[in-house]
Amino acid sequence: MKNSTLFANVVLAVAVVGMLSSCKSKSNETAVKNTENISNTQISGSFTAAWVNIDTLISKYDMYFDLQKKLEEKGRQLEAEFNSKSNEFKRQVNDYQNNVQKGLITRSEAQKVEQELATKEQELYRVQDEYRAELADEQQVKLRQIHKSITDYLVEYNKTKGYHMIFSNTFGGQLLYGHPTLDITKEVLKGLNENYASERNSSNNK
Repeated sequence: MKNSTLFANVVLAVAVVGMLSSCKSKSNETAVKNTENISNTQISGSFTAAWVNIDTLISKYDMYFDLQKKLEEKGRQLEAEFNSKSNEFKRQVNDYQNNVQKGLITRSEAQKVEQELATKEQELYRVQDEYRAELADEQQVKLRQIHKSITDYLVEYNKTKGYHMIFSNTFGGQLLYGHPTLDITKEVLKGLNENYASERNSSNNK
């Protein structure tokens, strides 16, 4: 097998932003369909909106850092397990090559060992793919956890604010401009971290 790193550094932030942007697009599509179905419905009061800078939010959200750390630990664990299996395979290959060079095994024995080593190599590739899939699945779960924590908080946050819409803003995103007075990023970040700290303390005390 080629000597290569099994896992790259795990980065959640870009994926989280992508997930939030994707959900925003789907929400916009749903909003358009709902508007078509209930075109006579009127918004009570003056329309109000705000926006959140997702890049800033994620970069300073404590939950993101904790989940990122757990994901990196998982990656290191799987990589260590794989490297152990890979090193054992390399040892067996070296032993086989030394025996062949020294003429310590017959041609038929060498063919049998080669077949066994080929099977073990394929098994290593299978394990590598399995570990990568496991890590990717773990990442998706953590993405959903971060996304849910943000959207759940915004629902509660907006019960007292009463915004009709809260937009997400990210570099290269759909929101091209948001007036600075409508930026609620710092306020939302503060609330998110306070909520997360409370939940973490409650979990540690159990």
